[in-house]
Amino acid sequence: MKRTIWKNILAGVWILVALAAFLPAAGEISAAGPAATVPVYRTATPPVIDGKLDDPVWQQATRFDDFLTFKPDFGKPTSEKTVILMAYDRTHIYFAFDCRDSEPARIKASVAKRDGIDMDDWIGVVLDTFGDQQGGYLFEVNPLGIQLDGMINADGNGDASFDTVWESKGCIHGAGYCAEMAVPFKSLRYPFKKKMTMGLLVSRFIGRKSEQTSFPGLRPEGGGLMSQAQRIELNDVKFERPVEFIPALTYDRGSSQDEGRMRSTGRNSNFSLTGKLGLTSNLTLDASYNPDFSQVETDAGQIDINLRSSIYYQEKRPFFLEGMENFNFATAMEANTVGAIVYTRSIVDPLLGLKLTGKVGSRNVLSGIFALDEYPGDVAAETGDSELAGRNAAFSILRYKRQLDQDSYVGGFFTDRSFAGAGNRVGGIDGRWRLNNTSYFEYSLFRSFSRERDAERGRQGHSLGLRYNFSSRRWNVDAGFFDLSSDFRIDTGYVTRTGITMVPLFVQYSMYPRSKFFQKIDTFWWSYHLLDKPSDLFETYNHLVLRLNMPRQTQVRFDAILGNEVFAAQRFSLSGWRVRGYTQLLKQLYLEGGYRRSDRIFYDEEAPFQGKGNTADLFLLFQPFDRLSTSLGLSYYDFHRASDNQKVYDYTIWRSRTTFQVNRNLFFRGILEYNNYWKKLNADFLASFTYIPGTVIYVGYGSAYQKLKWSSEDRDYFPSDDFLQTRRSFFFKASYLWRF
Repeated sequence: MKRTIWKNILAGVWILVALAAFLPAAGEISAAGPAATVPVYRTATPPVIDGKLDDPVWQQATRFDDFLTFKPDFGKPTSEKTVILMAYDRTHIYFAFDCRDSEPARIKASVAKRDGIDMDDWIGVVLDTFGDQQGGYLFEVNPLGIQLDGMINADGNGDASFDTVWESKGCIHGAGYCAEMAVPFKSLRYPFKKKMTMGLLVSRFIGRKSEQTSFPGLRPEGGGLMSQAQRIELNDVKFERPVEFIPALTYDRGSSQDEGRMRSTGRNSNFSLTGKLGLTSNLTLDASYNPDFSQVETDAGQIDINLRSSIYYQEKRPFFLEGMENFNFATAMEANTVGAIVYTRSIVDPLLGLKLTGKVGSRNVLSGIFALDEYPGDVAAETGDSELAGRNAAFSILRYKRQLDQDSYVGGFFTDRSFAGAGNRVGGIDGRWRLNNTSYFEYSLFRSFSRERDAERGRQGHSLGLRYNFSSRRWNVDAGFFDLSSDFRIDTGYVTRTGITMVPLFVQYSMYPRSKFFQKIDTFWWSYHLLDKPSDLFETYNHLVLRLNMPRQTQVRFDAILGNEVFAAQRFSLSGWRVRGYTQLLKQLYLEGGYRRSDRIFYDEEAPFQGKGNTADLFLLFQPFDRLSTSLGLSYYDFHRASDNQKVYDYTIWRSRTTFQVNRNLFFRGILEYNNYWKKLNADFLASFTYIPGTVIYVGYGSAYQKLKWSSEDRDYFPSDDFLQTRRSFFFKASYLWRF
């Protein structure tokens, strides 16, 4: 068996080497960004952040205006003029934007909640504060000055979960719009020294034209994203040690259906305290007692039956969000069944949390999480297991990265989860090696050690990942090799399948026709070929796509699928076809939807069978004016037995969401969701006031209804055509950021 595994590993290595040899090289690695470092203007008088560029500082500020497109094509002249102005003092860095628009009435902007501007026109900056070309802070505003902040990694992928304190304002006028930002250095992590060199990228998006521009101009042949950034110089910045405390109070009360009556389930009040201490200018310690007791908004409903693996839910709790980009790992491509080494939703109800994120020295990135989870002990108490009741699961996670040139790095992980004598430990290495300006190679190798409670022996498993990526203006090739043993396990992470050897391949060719209607045409083939080790059966999946990109944020794609999947030692067909598209049809109306018909599997370990079915989804967002938006979503899924075409089930979820944004701080939101499979209707209302991140007040009410009726004679519930309220709850949550 071991010899077979090593044969598979060597075969994967040779496949990637052959691809690297076949594809054209782009020469030696070079810093493709502007060669000269530009000193930023230092001001003695800070600007007033009001969205108007009439402050004297902007007359002398550092100016950049050499914007070029990178969507839909690279390096083309922009359709509208954009100017960025920069200045700084000892405590803040300031940005001003003059965004000209020949049709100002068609500018897309809304008074939205924080981080809710992705459907608008916007302009933003990425600051690589360490100048290490590995990523940076993202600060973005729409034409009305509504904020979005987050982190950008070396590939340009953004994560808007990061929130910090900064100031912005915007203003639409007769020639376009203007915006201003003031970002405190206290909100950033950076290497504190007399002279600092940072990387700067600026990007603007014009939705109705599907045009995205940047300064400096970006090229696929230019190497890593941040290696193409403009180098800027700042001197004599004041270091203010970040010290923050966020006390939070949560109160809730609820009722549930019990023998035909709504009965109280009790009242709860909880206090939590979160603190932040800047150990250095680039290393931060976070601590929290009883963090994130409640999730303010429930997860949107998903199809939750006939699944081979558990559903992945996005993290929404603030304590875990900051610094999560440090826990990303190499070889995390779409086909990899290891979705995450660190999946913090596995820490369900933390009592205590500690987190360390930042850098030691110029190249060493250190991140760690320790948490005690009350959830397993609470479940034991509910099930009557007195021996385990009240005991906590302990999570320990450590991540280290040594940064190299451009976006290259070497790193490692150690994770541990233990509960009542059972445990799981994972250790391993990962890294990226940039081969040249158009290609890089990644690897990951992890070993797991798992032991069940009272078991005499534990189990060991491994996960190996290799990845090669090549990217140019017309070609994008992403190839990998993955080998996971059947006993590989990560209790702190997310894994969908083990016991496989897989070779995935993605090949895309892009065309740029001389047409005002078709801006870009992509054709790509995505496939994987897999050996299911327990059954020794092969499976293959081939996905051929034609994708048409047009103005108004419009895209239409056509998919043909030829594939199969091995389950319970049997091979089943997955072949079918799909059509999908989205468009900002009008300034006030966005549409997205798709339809798929394909073969599928009924996942029953004892008696699986071949099926077929339809999948459809539709999303409509209507914004009659800039403070009001309402959306309607539909998800539909059905399953028919292939042998006799008998319908096994159908599953529909309707979801409506309406938000009235009074101003950038205050909004009211109502959500209705109906699940026809479970015959369940949820209705939720939320009022939220956010002054700055951390200073927030929430008031919410939720209720659930099911198509049931209570029979007093039978002392039981039965199906009904009418809705019966089964749950209601009220909650209040308030927190306040003390920043020193």
